[in-house]
Amino acid sequence: MMGLNNGHDNFVDLSQGFYRKLGEGSNMSMDSFNSLQMSNGGGSVAMSLDNSSVGSNESHTRILNHQGLKRNKNYTDAQSNNRGRVSQGLSDDALAQALLDPRFPTGGLENFIEWTIDLGKLSMGPAFAQGAFGKLYKGVYNGVDVAIKLLEKPENDLDRAQLMEQQFQQEVMMLARLKHPNIVRFIGACRKPMVWCIVTEYAKGGSVRQFLTKRQNRSVPLKLAVKQALDVARGMEYVHALGLIHRDLKSDNLLISADKSIKIADFGVARIEVQTEGMTPETGTYRWMAPEMIQHRPYTQKVDVYSFGIVLWELITGMLPFQNMTAVQAAFAVVNKGVRPTIPHDCLPVLAEVMVRCWDPNPDVRPPFTDVVRMLEHAETEIMTTVRKARFRCCMSQPMTTD
Repeated sequence: MMGLNNGHDNFVDLSQGFYRKLGEGSNMSMDSFNSLQMSNGGGSVAMSLDNSSVGSNESHTRILNHQGLKRNKNYTDAQSNNRGRVSQGLSDDALAQALLDPRFPTGGLENFIEWTIDLGKLSMGPAFAQGAFGKLYKGVYNGVDVAIKLLEKPENDLDRAQLMEQQFQQEVMMLARLKHPNIVRFIGACRKPMVWCIVTEYAKGGSVRQFLTKRQNRSVPLKLAVKQALDVARGMEYVHALGLIHRDLKSDNLLISADKSIKIADFGVARIEVQTEGMTPETGTYRWMAPEMIQHRPYTQKVDVYSFGIVLWELITGMLPFQNMTAVQAAFAVVNKGVRPTIPHDCLPVLAEVMVRCWDPNPDVRPPFTDVVRMLEHAETEIMTTVRKARFRCCMSQPMTTD
C-alpha cells in the first residue's frame, strides 16, 4: 500500500472515496476548538475526533443519546466482570461503557490483528477533549500513559457509519506503518459494536497550540523554535517519502513530549497521494490551508509544505495565524489578496526564506521537505554559532568566571 514503489511515482489508491464530508451541510471548522472542546485538564492529543477538521452542526450531547449507548443501570456489576478498568468519574460515560462492556466481544482489524488491544491491560481515565463524533481520554495501557480515541458508530445513518468504518481502518493501517521518532507512536486499536477505539502514546506537553496559547503570544526561544520546526520537517519528510499527504498539518496536531521533541499526530485525514480529483478539498483548517485546497483545486503533497510554513511562523512569533480575522476571512485574504502572516523584521533571514518559499502560491515553487530540513539545519548551525560568539564577547568584556 505504501512504499512498495521505491520511486514513489505511482501509488495504488486503496482508499478511493474514503475521505469526504462526514455530514452534508456541516461547516468548515473556524478554529481548532470547533473540532475539539478542551477540558480544563488540558490534554495532549489534538486529533480531530470525526477524522477531519470539518465541524458538525449537531450537538455534542448526541453521543449520550445514542440508543446503542444508553447507560447500563447495572454497569457497576458488569464492570466487575470486565477485563478493563475505568475511573469512577466515567461511570456515566456512554462511550467508555460501550468500549468496556463485557457483553460484547472485542474485534480487531483484518490483517492487523496483532495490533488489537487487550482491554484487560487498559485503564481509562477522564476525557480531555470532545468532538461531534467521539472523545479523547487519558489512560494507561500495560503500564504506559496513552491517549484513547473513541469514535461513536452512527446509529441511524448507514452511509456515515460505513464512511467512519473506512476512515477508522485507514487510520489504523497508516499508524501501524508509521514508525518515526517524530510521529506519534501507535499502541493499538479495537472495535466494539457501537464504538471504535484507537490508542496512541500520550504526549505530556500538550499540543504546540496549547503551549503557545499559554505563553500569551510571547515568542518561543529561537533555538527551541528551530529545533521543534526541524522535528516537524523530519517527520513530514518521512511521511512524504511514503507517498502520503497529512492534509491537516497545524499546531493543534503537533504534540510536545517530555523531552520537548515534537510528535506529529492525527492521521485520520491522511491518505495515499494519488490523482486528487476524488480528494476532499474541505479537509484541513482554513488558517493553515493551502490556497489550492481552499479553492477546491487538485493538490499534491505541497499542501503540507504550505501548512508547515504557517506552523514555522507560529513557532517564531508565538502567535495565532491571522488572529485578527475569522478563519473564513483569512481564507478569503489568502486566496484573493495573497495575504500571508507578517514576518518579524528581526527574523533570521534563512528562516524568513523558508516561510516565504513554503507558502508560495505556486505549489511547484514550494520546496520538498528534504530541502526544508537542510535549510533548517543551516539555520540551527547559524544560531548556535551566533550564540557562542555572543557569549565569548560577553566573557571577554566582563569576565564573570575563571573561564
